[in-house]
Amino acid sequence: MALILNIETATPVCSVCISSEEEILAVKEINQGLTHAENLHSFIESTLKEAGISAKELNAVALSKGPGSYTGLRIGSSAAKGLAFALQIPLISIDTLQAMAFGMRDDLNKESLLCPMLDARRMEVYTALYDSDLNIIEPIQALVMDALASEIFKKEEQIIFFGEGMPKCKTILEQNKNAVFVEGFVPSAIHLAPLAFKKFRENSFEDPAYFEPLYLKEFFTPVKKS
Repeated sequence: MALILNIETATPVCSVCISSEEEILAVKEINQGLTHAENLHSFIESTLKEAGISAKELNAVALSKGPGSYTGLRIGSSAAKGLAFALQIPLISIDTLQAMAFGMRDDLNKESLLCPMLDARRMEVYTALYDSDLNIIEPIQALVMDALASEIFKKEEQIIFFGEGMPKCKTILEQNKNAVFVEGFVPSAIHLAPLAFKKFRENSFEDPAYFEPLYLKEFFTPVKKS
């Protein structure tokens, strides 16, 4: 039995769960913007307590590795690497967009494609395109969504667009006759659990000393005018 701590902080959601193989033992999450610094460690403590285990019983820690919020990724990565070092357990990373696609795939037919989108400022989104088996059709990228960029989403299959970056792209994408838009999708650490267990079985681990989240873009800090 593999006990895995799963951490999602790449998005506005701060989410933590404990999974035993693919079963969810405990979950704690909040979707109120970037409150990860205040909530992450208390959520970890809460889920361990609810699951009735100690940190020393964990077999691995998995995190949503990005792309996404730079600050959220730094907070989640620091916590996950710290636990992996302290407990001497494996570190597992899961593509954030792939985890989102996993969370949505039960709501589509086998012929549809999945297009998760995260906000990346202005008209830019972090996105990728997957089939129902989570195979990559279009790679993970930071994409400025204009008429030219929308051409890559003109497929024969139905495409499900979802995620907090989707609404600002809807006007451009709805020109695609095969587009379907799903509102209200919320990323969760629960979506990481089956993917993390698969990597655990395959011994597909990160080196905590060298692991870096998938930022895609450099961190940008606006210059304040004096």
